[in-house]
Amino acid sequence: MATRLFEGKGHASVYKKYRFSPPQEIQDLIFNYLGERLTKPYELAVDVGCGTGQNSRILVPYFKNVIGIDISEAQIEEAKTSDKGIPNLNYIVSPAEICPVDDVSVDLLTACVAVHWFNIETFLKEVDRILKPGGCLAFFTYSLGMEVHYKDRSEQMIKVFNEVQDILAQYQNEKVEHIKTGYREIFEAIPYMDKKRIENIITKSPMSIGEILGLIQTFSMYQSYLKVEPEKAKELLETTEQRFLEIMGVTSLDTSVELWLHNVCVLASKPK
Repeated sequence: MATRLFEGKGHASVYKKYRFSPPQEIQDLIFNYLGERLTKPYELAVDVGCGTGQNSRILVPYFKNVIGIDISEAQIEEAKTSDKGIPNLNYIVSPAEICPVDDVSVDLLTACVAVHWFNIETFLKEVDRILKPGGCLAFFTYSLGMEVHYKDRSEQMIKVFNEVQDILAQYQNEKVEHIKTGYREIFEAIPYMDKKRIENIITKSPMSIGEILGLIQTFSMYQSYLKVEPEKAKELLETTEQRFLEIMGVTSLDTSVELWLHNVCVLASKPK
């Protein structure tokens, strides 16, 4: 069974506000791979573990229909609220291992920073059921080694962010080990011959300090810390905010920094 750590309304709310869509580099990898194996027009994409729709909505221009699936009712409710005006995008509450779509109907199945939470063996059987011949899967995640860069203060900023992650590590779920190994075991479990795993895709995104602090709140390990030690968790955020601002020599949380991510992308295609 899938691990369920993202179901609170408060968590869903910060998730919608601060989680970001896959960077353009990842999007290009996915759509280039798909385009080499299937011809347009594409009919159906399914985004599993869709959360509040950050990945689902970028699929909309490319497919006749897009379905976002998540086990969390709170996450799906937030996604529906954001995207209710998009006619070809629908959200459904369902576990990843039971996708409510027809056999051999899906051109592309994605899981954005999510597949490590699933029961991998059961999920991959379901993927094989619903993918068309030549249909593709794309699993993407960023590593835990995020870096916050700011002018000539990057080394100090990274040190602070690493210390935050060290504190949160004791609340880390065992499933996160898949991220630490770059989805290697998940890649090896995929039964198709046509597959590839691209590591260490470095992306650089501008974000404000406020958004960095918001992103920390979306982490499952921060939410676990918040449940066990609410005052200490809040104090960690406040202290981190103060340290960042002091290092940067600024007073506004709107001050822009650059978030560097080390990403991995797993791509595979079902035999025709």
